[in-house]
Amino acid sequence: MKNFLKALGVLAAIIVLTIIAVKLSTPWMDRWGATDAEINAVYPGDELVPAPASFVNRAVPIQASPEQIYPWLVQLGAGKGGLYSYTVFESLIGCPLVNADRIHEEWQNLKVGDKVEMCPNGTPPAYVVAQIVPNQAIVMGHQENGQWVDLWQFILVPQTDGSTRLILRTRTMMVGGFWDVIHPGVFIMERGLLLGIKERAEAIP
Repeated sequence: MKNFLKALGVLAAIIVLTIIAVKLSTPWMDRWGATDAEINAVYPGDELVPAPASFVNRAVPIQASPEQIYPWLVQLGAGKGGLYSYTVFESLIGCPLVNADRIHEEWQNLKVGDKVEMCPNGTPPAYVVAQIVPNQAIVMGHQENGQWVDLWQFILVPQTDGSTRLILRTRTMMVGGFWDVIHPGVFIMERGLLLGIKERAEAIP
């Protein structure tokens, strides 16, 4: 019995320490790579969820033009280009994807209203494309009762040196409970996505 209680105590301590670590690292995760100016900027799609319960900005510099990066964004999704993230992680969460290493012309006709599937099995629910600004932004999200409640905003900001800042902004009303639990996993996946696009766009002149 003593051994059982000791093991239970150790497990409880691990859980508490994990929760504390996640809470302390969340501010860093929620602005990974993004500058103050980018966090404070107004981008396409912001008006669709004007007062989000959670506001996340992540960014990477890419040595390529917006025109070179944009096609990789257009073909995002299961059954197309994938999510360019960590294939091992994708498989662990039950979402095995094939991540494209080239631009496919047959996937370059994305339109407002199209669905973008995250997993081959249709779970979680597909994102719906809300706005497209060619070579500048793609905004997709989820609606409830006709209102946008969750947004993924892919923003391309050209720089004077010829590079581009790729910003991934999330505005969502989905917080607490389950959403807090998966928050670190979402960060891992999105970081992999941004770095995956960076690697691909920089590899092709």
